[in-house]
Amino acid sequence: MVTSSAPSEPAPLRPLGPGDYLPLAKPGITALICLVAVAGFLLADPRSVDLVRLGILVATGAAASAGAAMLNHYLDRDIDRRMKRTRGRPLADERVGSGTSVAVVGLALLALGIGLASVFLNPLTGVSIFLGGFTYVVVYTVWLKRRSNWNIVIGGFAGSAPALAGSAAATGDWTLGVLAFALLVFLWTPPHFWSLALLLKDDFARANLPMLPRMEDVPYSGKVVVVSAALLVPAALLTGATGALAWPVLVVIAALGALFVAMTAPLWTAVTPRNARRGFIFSGPYLLFVVLAIVANVPLVRAGIPALL
Repeated sequence: MVTSSAPSEPAPLRPLGPGDYLPLAKPGITALICLVAVAGFLLADPRSVDLVRLGILVATGAAASAGAAMLNHYLDRDIDRRMKRTRGRPLADERVGSGTSVAVVGLALLALGIGLASVFLNPLTGVSIFLGGFTYVVVYTVWLKRRSNWNIVIGGFAGSAPALAGSAAATGDWTLGVLAFALLVFLWTPPHFWSLALLLKDDFARANLPMLPRMEDVPYSGKVVVVSAALLVPAALLTGATGALAWPVLVVIAALGALFVAMTAPLWTAVTPRNARRGFIFSGPYLLFVVLAIVANVPLVRAGIPALL
């Protein structure tokens, strides 16, 4: 006897819950953005640190960064579904509704961060935060990510803008030392992300995203990672040449750059998952240690420790 059963109905779409919004804010990236802003603030004027202004900077920067992250999730929800790395994100879950509320909340947080920074700090701080958000959401996510292998290079300015916001919040201007530090952060982004792209090259290819210098020439891309990491050493020296760093801090930051080169160097001859993973895993702590070195710069400058350059 043959029995037939009616086709099962698709599971109903579930609404986004409060617990979905935290990962959509990319807390790890938001925390790193805030640390870069703090470093810019302390580097601009290490002799006079206004903790109230610093707190406002962190709060407004965190709001704007979380908002930009939510907009990135919303705009990338289609390609996130095609990648193993991202298919578990809330908006990539096909059982979730359109997520329009995420776009609304993201825009509100971004506008709130820019507006409050402009009012309670100064307009240049608001402009700096706006430039970071605009670069990440519009230039990188909407315009370049799916079209050009320059996406992460140009989009890297989004990570430099928090340093400029920190300088503006501390002094009302972009100081030479912070401009050089912002350049260092800008140069850090390509080897950081390209190491990940080499590790997950098949995943990015599946989503048709041109995330490497040459998607069809992996050995060439590996060499570019090493060269781009090497640029961090002269960037550190340039920051020191502005007189913003006490000499022990400059030595530490230059040494961290040299260590980054050493960690990525095996990619010059062999692009393997192990070698790509080494570069990517070190890239995050590298920037964190640079920020911590800049925090340590404050008491050294106040103690009269001179610059090396």
